[in-house]
Amino acid sequence: MSVVPLDKPVAADRPVGDRPVTGSGMDRSVAVRSMPRRLKIALGAALALVLAITFWWFMPHGNSQTVGADHLTISPVRVGTFEDFIPLRARVTPLLTVYLDSIEGGRVEKVVAEDGTMLAKGQLIAVLSNAELQLSTLARQTEVEQQINNMRSQELALAQTRLANERAVLDAGLATSKMRRQYEIEAPLASRGFVAGKQFNDTRDQYLYQQKQMAVLQRSQATDERLQMGQLAQQHAAAASMQSGLALARANLDALNLRAPVAGQLSGFSIQVGQSLQRGERIAQIDSPGRNKLMAGVDEFYLGRVQIGQKASVDWNGKTFAAKVTKIYPQVQNGQFQVDLQFTGAEPANIQRGQTMQAKLTLGDPAPARLIPAGAFYNETGGNWVFVVSPDGKSAVKRPVRLGRRNPESIEVLEGLDPGELVITSPYTGVADKDRLDLTQGKD
Repeated sequence: MSVVPLDKPVAADRPVGDRPVTGSGMDRSVAVRSMPRRLKIALGAALALVLAITFWWFMPHGNSQTVGADHLTISPVRVGTFEDFIPLRARVTPLLTVYLDSIEGGRVEKVVAEDGTMLAKGQLIAVLSNAELQLSTLARQTEVEQQINNMRSQELALAQTRLANERAVLDAGLATSKMRRQYEIEAPLASRGFVAGKQFNDTRDQYLYQQKQMAVLQRSQATDERLQMGQLAQQHAAAASMQSGLALARANLDALNLRAPVAGQLSGFSIQVGQSLQRGERIAQIDSPGRNKLMAGVDEFYLGRVQIGQKASVDWNGKTFAAKVTKIYPQVQNGQFQVDLQFTGAEPANIQRGQTMQAKLTLGDPAPARLIPAGAFYNETGGNWVFVVSPDGKSAVKRPVRLGRRNPESIEVLEGLDPGELVITSPYTGVADKDRLDLTQGKD
């Protein structure tokens, strides 16, 4: 092994094998290849397109909106039994109410009953006075009595005329009978010459005259009788009318004594002695004792489905009482119409007028159906569409549906939804005009 000094120059003519080894012999130049310009442009355009699509996908659209899923109520569509009923908040009112008005005005002289008193039919409540009405009734009574006396005088005159006609007919009949006998006696004698001709002719003429007079009197009597009967009938009718008017005047006078028209409990009665009441003024009302009904407001949505006779149930103190619809008031006010419910059997004890009770009105028999929970969304969609959540839970799309009957717990699905699908049932406030909702999950 030989040692070559590093500081000693190497001869140029020294063999290559004897020269020091260096890396200069291994270096070589490598040509650098650049990407074609067209390919760079294509890749840049593709990258820009991907970025644009990604931005468009995640960018909010006019017909979509991003909503937090934790702010929504999402419910599944299920198959179950639909109970067709509606809850009611009913108010207790008397079954029969009779209003008591003052038929004639007057001054209150005496108050007999008190508010809340149980009254019997015809029981005196208060006494009024009306001097003008009393004087008017007395004058009317005097006038009627005079008219009745005049008619009685006319009846007496007619009766006397009838008797005079009957006497005249009797006298004429008697005279005719006498002349007939005289004529029958003289006729055979005159034929034999025993009676003068002049005497017989006078007898015959007198007999014929009596016959004609009898006929005239009979016709006159028949005519007078017919006219008198008609006149008497008119007089009797007039007398009856005047008696009715007098009875009405006396009834108005008696109406100053206020009495209970029916048996029941007096309520709303607050008149005082010395108070002046006008004609027709409402004084009080009398409620039927022991029998009540319920008045309840029903949403106008059910106006076409509520019928008279439909069954209802009332819960009170842990017991259920049967009732039915007896009257429907179709006028809609504040989105509701009124119905009357009447107990079909025993009614709850110790209930008071104005008290509220919970009732349930049955509209139909239970039936199997597809159901979704009742929610506030119905008020904004009318049951025509809903937001259906996608299987991955990341979005919800508006879908037309057809919903049917409702109760406080669930809504019947007729078309558009299948069991197991998820539906947003919370209010659609602010998103009702959107076609799609992007759902984001809240962070814990």
